[in-house]
Amino acid sequence: MKNRTATLIAFGLMFSVAAHPQTPNLEEVKWQQGPSIGNLSGTAEVRVPAGYVFAGANDTRVLMEAMQNPTSGNEMGFIAPAGLDWFVVFEFDDVGYVRDDEKNSLDADAMLESIKKGTEAGNKERRRRGWPLMTILGWERTPRYNETTHNLEWAIRGESEGYLVINYNTRLLGRGGVMRVTLVTDPTTLSPTLPKFKNLLAGFDFKQGQKYAEFRQGDKVAKYGLTALVVGGASAVAVKTGMFKWIWKGLVVGFLALAAFLKSLFSRKKSQ
Repeated sequence: MKNRTATLIAFGLMFSVAAHPQTPNLEEVKWQQGPSIGNLSGTAEVRVPAGYVFAGANDTRVLMEAMQNPTSGNEMGFIAPAGLDWFVVFEFDDVGYVRDDEKNSLDADAMLESIKKGTEAGNKERRRRGWPLMTILGWERTPRYNETTHNLEWAIRGESEGYLVINYNTRLLGRGGVMRVTLVTDPTTLSPTLPKFKNLLAGFDFKQGQKYAEFRQGDKVAKYGLTALVVGGASAVAVKTGMFKWIWKGLVVGFLALAAFLKSLFSRKKSQ
């Protein structure tokens, strides 16, 4: 993957900035390097390990637009390792407390069918913007719920213009809503990436008063349960594509700015 990426970057150097005037200016993204604490808009926080970078809510929206992903307005943070082999997006839905009484009745087949229909609807927005369409191929991992951590996880395998991408989704239930965490990676690197992603999530925590166990009678309760989190969370515009696919599509200028910045940032840190 790294050799392929390097080749594509070299190929992309032939493109000029003038040829892509609508490419978001990634040089303006305010990066926070690890080790540090990433503030997820006051609702939660995540430890940013050494060798990683973090971007806040507004900058995450800039990054998503650069990678041809429609934004939700709920973005709270973006984390990526220095090598840009994968990335994680945090989004928060303040829908209220989601009851987990559907934990033993999750119907994977029915949910997958709904996700496919939702993605087709979302492709209307992609088509309107002139972006590549997304096709859902199936489950990479069927939905599973952890009663101890109150985390819901699943993985979707998708395809866009012949390029495969994995969206590994995690929903972290809180007192006032749900943190949507999406890992975007190449299918061939999912297995070695997952332990790093799990370690990253171990550094996540809702702030005091926002935890799932702190629910009190009278709190806002969501009008839906776990099934809707899967169907709504992975459908339509929420299915995210990665950075590798769009390098050769002509959006290379923004990517090179990001890659060059991160390389410089971590080179300076290493020398220090």
